[in-house]
Amino acid sequence: QVQLVESGGGLVQAGGSLRLSCVASGLTLRSYAMAWFRQTPGKERDFVASINWSSVSTYYADSVKGRFTISRPNAKNTVYLQMNSLKPEDTAVYYCAAGVVPIPTISGYDYWGQGTQVTVSS
Repeated sequence: QVQLVESGGGLVQAGGSLRLSCVASGLTLRSYAMAWFRQTPGKERDFVASINWSSVSTYYADSVKGRFTISRPNAKNTVYLQMNSLKPEDTAVYYCAAGVVPIPTISGYDYWGQGTQVTVSS
């Protein structure tokens, strides 16, 4: 059974940092492209960042470029999202996802976690 479990969310002041983790079981993450999406109530799930299976290429939404970093250490079945210089508009539930190619749309991903809440106060 495939499971992706996110953690690391919480409440942080604007300008602060958080690191989200996504731990996989039932699949080997290094065989998959991985991504982070986020969603606020009543809105669509938006692309945040992705990384290809070899970890050579990373992609970011314009709104987070230069502030967020996606990474996947070879020795761990985990993907991270380091979030710096957080803004109130980054407040959302963050989801990790696994798929074949690191495209910025939800249709490209086969497996999803349950999400972790990130709240940035002003």
